Amino acid sequence: MKICIFGGGSIGGLLAVHLKNIGIDVSVVARGLHLESMKKKGITLINPVGKEETVVVNCTDDPNSLGAQDYLFLTIKSPALLPSLKNIKPLIGENTTIITCMNGIPHWYFHKLSNQYADYKIKCLDPDLLIDKIIPPNKIVGSVVYPACEIVEPGKIKHINGNRFSLGEPDGSESDRLKFISETLKKAGFRAPLQKNIRDEIWLKLIGNLSFNPISALTGATLEQICNDIGTEAIVREMMIEAKIIAEKLEAKINMSIEKRIDGARKVGAHKTSMLQDIEAGKPIEINSIIIAVKELGELTNSPTPYITTILNLTLQKAKLIGCL
Repeated sequence: MKICIFGGGSIGGLLAVHLKNIGIDVSVVARGLHLESMKKKGITLINPVGKEETVVVNCTDDPNSLGAQDYLFLTIKSPALLPSLKNIKPLIGENTTIITCMNGIPHWYFHKLSNQYADYKIKCLDPDLLIDKIIPPNKIVGSVVYPACEIVEPGKIKHINGNRFSLGEPDGSESDRLKFISETLKKAGFRAPLQKNIRDEIWLKLIGNLSFNPISALTGATLEQICNDIGTEAIVREMMIEAKIIAEKLEAKINMSIEKRIDGARKVGAHKTSMLQDIEAGKPIEINSIIIAVKELGELTNSPTPYITTILNLTLQKAKLIGCL
């Protein structure tokens, strides 16, 4: 069995170390200084209690050298998906299952959705309808990723907290491939619950990402700072309310109160969101899947989004000025 992790960043590295530790034939596609370090010295993972371990994993920037995989985890940031299609293609064979591990609304969201919006194509994510040609929707298993990690230096990843990868088929079935992925991740030390409606879980995480991420990018504040400030906490709450209305119109359920969702973020503490980390590193931010897509779905469902739109416009302006789009 061959498993490839496409995107050797913090989440990709976390997965690679844990899968390698249970004897899985795992490869990582990465690039840059991070790749060079991983190739020379292996991947070093610092666990939440500060213990370090280094694991040697096959890392490359040439997916053609790996060939078709049995299971392919996509752990890249969403802005990299379209530009990466040509490099993802050699990894996909007739029997490949693809697990999407990216933040926000996934491009396949409306695949096998049985309501009036079935098969709607999200324009801001795939304007030219290129993704489905390379990544067939019937090969996809959805995942919602909860670990908080960061790259502290090339080749070294810090796992801050969280170990859950929620999994679900787009049609809600409990397929053999879904069960296999879940059992494999459990053996590797993760929580990997099966979700009857993975879209519910997508929205549960997304209402946090779409509010905390851009506010942190604009202000430089950590999660606890945003939650403990009366002004920013109020904006978070309003953005979550707007998103919740959209989710419900799409027949998704957010099975947690907004108060509890905010409190959960507060408990994470002085953690910088991934968007703030990207801003500080001068990297493209995940704005399409996290915020623009939600605004598009608001228009689709005739749901006003004044707070989301305002924060989106401010974030776009900042990202343009510092070259992070």
